[in-house]
Amino acid sequence: MKQTNNYLVDFLDFDPQLAGDDVLWRACKPVDIEAVDGDVVVTVPFQRQKRSLDIAPDPQIPRRQYRLRLRAYGPGILRICVGFDGTEMCDSPMLALDPNLEIDPLTVEKSEREWIVRDGEGRTRAVFNRREPRIDHWSDLVEKPHETLDCTFLPDGERVVPISAHDQFFPARHDALALAFVEKDGDIDRATISFHAEPNEIFVGTGERFSKLDLSGQTLQLENQDGQGVNNRRTYKNVPFYLSSRLYGLFVHTSAPTKLSLGDHSTRSAQILVAQPLVDLFLIGGSTVEEILRRYRQLTGFPSMPPLWSFGTWMSRMSYFSAGEVNEVCERLRSEDFPCDVIHLDTGWFKTDWLCEWKFNEQRFPDPKQFIAELKSKGFRVSLWQMPYIAAAAEQHDEAVRNRYIGPLEQTAKQGGSNFSALDYAGTIDFTYPKAVEWYKGLLRRLFELGAACIKTDFGEEIHLNARYHALDAHLLRNLYALLYQKAAFEVTKEMTGEGIIWARAGWAGCQRFPVHWGGDAACTWDGMAGSLKGGLHLGLSGFGFWSHDVPGFHGVPNFMNSVVPDDLYVRWTQFGVFTSHLRYHGTSKREPYHYPNVVPIVRRWLKLRYALIPYIVEQSRKVTQSGYPMLRALIFHHADDPLCWHIHDQYYFGDDFLVAPVMNSNHRRDIYLPGGQWVNLFDGTIETGAKWLKDYAVPLEEVPVWVRFGAKVPVYPEAVSCTDEVNLSKAVRIEFDESYHGLDESCLAEVLQLR
Repeated sequence: MKQTNNYLVDFLDFDPQLAGDDVLWRACKPVDIEAVDGDVVVTVPFQRQKRSLDIAPDPQIPRRQYRLRLRAYGPGILRICVGFDGTEMCDSPMLALDPNLEIDPLTVEKSEREWIVRDGEGRTRAVFNRREPRIDHWSDLVEKPHETLDCTFLPDGERVVPISAHDQFFPARHDALALAFVEKDGDIDRATISFHAEPNEIFVGTGERFSKLDLSGQTLQLENQDGQGVNNRRTYKNVPFYLSSRLYGLFVHTSAPTKLSLGDHSTRSAQILVAQPLVDLFLIGGSTVEEILRRYRQLTGFPSMPPLWSFGTWMSRMSYFSAGEVNEVCERLRSEDFPCDVIHLDTGWFKTDWLCEWKFNEQRFPDPKQFIAELKSKGFRVSLWQMPYIAAAAEQHDEAVRNRYIGPLEQTAKQGGSNFSALDYAGTIDFTYPKAVEWYKGLLRRLFELGAACIKTDFGEEIHLNARYHALDAHLLRNLYALLYQKAAFEVTKEMTGEGIIWARAGWAGCQRFPVHWGGDAACTWDGMAGSLKGGLHLGLSGFGFWSHDVPGFHGVPNFMNSVVPDDLYVRWTQFGVFTSHLRYHGTSKREPYHYPNVVPIVRRWLKLRYALIPYIVEQSRKVTQSGYPMLRALIFHHADDPLCWHIHDQYYFGDDFLVAPVMNSNHRRDIYLPGGQWVNLFDGTIETGAKWLKDYAVPLEEVPVWVRFGAKVPVYPEAVSCTDEVNLSKAVRIEFDESYHGLDESCLAEVLQLR
């Protein structure tokens, strides 16, 4: 629809001709406040507004009163909830509250000027302004301001987050509303709340965003869909959470489609529009980015620790089609000295390619149990692709329909997204139905009994919206679906193998509990590499700890299936993958390194470096599971006080100690920013002092700009291995990065990396 620059139309989704039946109700000054069972409840009247594109109260309609409830979780989290349908602070699958997160009882101090909400330690957590604005009256040209909710929240007693009470030109023309809802056809359809934004405020997070680190000036639609690439607005993983440079975070506790306007519709406001009659928010304060993310994880869950073997190389393409083909790949990887731990079978292991029936093709994989066991004896785990949709031709279809394991369709329609197979996906498995969950787990149990180590939980961003599900309406299930789907697969994997891991693409709040997630179908281009990194940085700022991407991109350009990947891109993306929590080669054409003979020695050396770093990766991963850190970190995790770092989206920390600046062009040069502190060059041991730019820095293909924090003692594995089965972490030694370090070729890793 054409932009109108009218707030009601462009943000609140009114029809520009007012052809619909939408009616705006706006919050007025609260009339009462009281402490109730440790919470504080504020009675807020709402006034209906006239049906007009100008905002004006309709005094002929009586006001309605709703209860705004506040609850403090420990010293840093404040929950704000108003249910326009009577809902008050419900639980959901998104929440996995830390047992150490205790409710801090709130009290109220009332005066004529303000109502102050304090916690048990006396910290101010909210202030409701009762003062009348100062007036020096001289004109009646414009009517006086309309009544509104005017309050300030202090989630940790320090950070001040005011509601956006007066974002207006004159009373009839607002650019944001403090708190309001929209009634449609007599029912409350959607609700909005807004917070004041400072002129220089920066916002990050919101899930896997393929744009620059600074999201201010953008309006985002949080509704999962098949991203079909990593250079557009579509995204596989939306998370209703943002983090502000003012060091507060905001988690919108909803699975409904949500719109965020972060200093866009108005530069004075961060606005939220939720497509349900409920506003349920967690405001999170903290002195560091990590502290805010740790508190967010206390609400939605910490990542689980992946198994050791998962940190090795994963080899895949779309797809391997027989046991013989897989065995040939594995034999070449071993004989040509490319360390590898996982072989992934994508869409081609079924009777019919893409026709997911959770069964091996009997002709091409005649003895899958023996096949998997032999691979395991050689140090290869097997990962298997599948999806959560039942095709009309699948042997499970009739059973699924008969037992309502898939939601009955109200009309014929296919599941959307990048359906390369053109199969008729007749239904989506209903993970809101316990019997369907158990049925699905049973399908996977048979695969684990054959010896599979991991399930690729592909898709899940989209569901049949015209289906009826047991426990949730489709429009509320769509975003939540990834969490329910991945939870089921993760649980049965842990049950059957003792190890918690999946390989997932979709995401929503809480999915970080079930690693690993990867970045989707990137193009095999420098743009695809850059977009992947941006998505990973924002995802790490949205609670996710472990993340990967397809090396060297998923699909060819311009020929989707058959374009040749350039050698330099293959190497540069491999280097990027080495410094990511998980490293997987995958795509529509050949991905095995021996198909790139001109760069084989370079790639082999980088994979050996990956395995040498596994003790460090394991050590840092354990920290990820207990903190707010991701493995791949935006610079602001360690340099939030450096304004430049809020704008850098092509460099990152890998754990605590490595600063990585991937080369994403064929010129082999780039600008690099070294933040404050001393840095040791990984390759030659030279020491640099930040904060400063290294302009037009030349980087040979064999290297990538990597610096290590001065004084770091990094654990490494000093022996060459072919897989992690050969790794004994007790043999790890530490390299100290200080004046005594003179580069990789003088280190204990020189022989491992074949540098001498």
